[in-house]
Amino acid sequence: MSLNRYRFVYDWNMRLNMDDKRLRTLEQLKQFVASSQGIEFNGLHLKEKYHWTEEVLKKFKYPRLKKAGKGVIRQYVQKVTGYSRAQVNRLIWRYQQSGKIKPTEYCRHRFPQKYTLSEVALLAMTDELHGWLSGPATKKILEREYGVYGHNQFQNLAGISVAQIYNLRQSKRYRGKRFTHTRPVSVRIGERAKPETQGQPGHIRIDTVHQGDHERQKGVYHINAVDEVTQWEIVASVSRIAEYDLAPLLENMLNQFPFQVRGFHSDNGSEYVNRIVARLLNRLLIRFTRSRPRRSNDNGLVESKNGAVIRKNLGYMYIPQSGADLLNVYHRDNLNPYINFHRPCFFPVVTIDEKGKVKKKYPYEKIKTPYEKLKSLPRVETYLRPGITLDQLDAVENQMSDNKYAERMVKARSKLFKQTDSCSLVDESNRLRSGSSCIGRDCPVLPHISELP
Repeated sequence: MSLNRYRFVYDWNMRLNMDDKRLRTLEQLKQFVASSQGIEFNGLHLKEKYHWTEEVLKKFKYPRLKKAGKGVIRQYVQKVTGYSRAQVNRLIWRYQQSGKIKPTEYCRHRFPQKYTLSEVALLAMTDELHGWLSGPATKKILEREYGVYGHNQFQNLAGISVAQIYNLRQSKRYRGKRFTHTRPVSVRIGERAKPETQGQPGHIRIDTVHQGDHERQKGVYHINAVDEVTQWEIVASVSRIAEYDLAPLLENMLNQFPFQVRGFHSDNGSEYVNRIVARLLNRLLIRFTRSRPRRSNDNGLVESKNGAVIRKNLGYMYIPQSGADLLNVYHRDNLNPYINFHRPCFFPVVTIDEKGKVKKKYPYEKIKTPYEKLKSLPRVETYLRPGITLDQLDAVENQMSDNKYAERMVKARSKLFKQTDSCSLVDESNRLRSGSSCIGRDCPVLPHISELP
């Protein structure tokens, strides 16, 4: 039997479509299989092959055929579909069991979800309210919500493990319920760079220290400025860290340094990164740099001084904003001179090994006061401000011994704390504002020798 009896239609995509409606007997199927040994058939899709196989088995009533007839059907299906003998046998067995041949839908194995979407939302809400505590602390909160306060919606979450809390925090369901962070806005004020001092004084590191809250009332703010080379430190206080309150104080602090200020480095706080401070520094010809991202030690020197100087002398107790002027008198007359003339500091010796790793050592021989460090610099006179001489600074240093000046400072601090605790703080601050406030451009750089007892 020739293949010319069967109609083949070619479409424009060069696909061969076979019409087998004229194949009605087993003898015709047998002749077709024998005469098409050199021809290969490939179906387009799995579903088309399965549907065609099912139609052939129904058309020739496969279950009623004898063994020889079933063999012809198998060869025919195997030839047209391109399946192996074993695959054809499996399809026929499936047809005999259910009367249909359908592709088996693949079902990926998934672990059962123990926590519903609403419970994940409860976990996200709890984390947001408490500021994303550790896993054990969050687990304890969930247990208390159900066991102590009787909130039934936390019943399933009460038995969650610590590991599962961390797993849920990384899931898409959790991230969909978590708040969206505000996208940061780039500010073109200041240069993100580490200042290079070249061994010259005048490169200031500055930071803000908050003196506690009380009954929703903000306390006073301390501004701490430290020179990187000499560790010369100036501390001042301000009632608010708004730009208009901070700008005159910063100018006054810069004027209190005995040498020319060349650099100003801060973190990325808005009290420093603003146009008012930028205009002030531009007018004074001071380079403005700020901390780089992922460089936590860029402002490490002044941050260490926050704890070693400010917190150690003033503690953490609440001081009202009205005491800023009173504090500035204490800083000017007691704390700042003590830090710079009578308090020794460690100065590192930097070495670089053969691998390029920087190592710092702090030998005892390098312990000096900031003023001693300043005097040890070569050509120190060229760094001093106009009108400031080493003789003037020596007179301030030699006026008292270290212990004597420390004793004077402790007495002044005790008096300050008593005034802070008393009700006369506001009256005293008002008196200072009207007469003897040190905030302003006319504040003396250092206490005059005659003012010292």
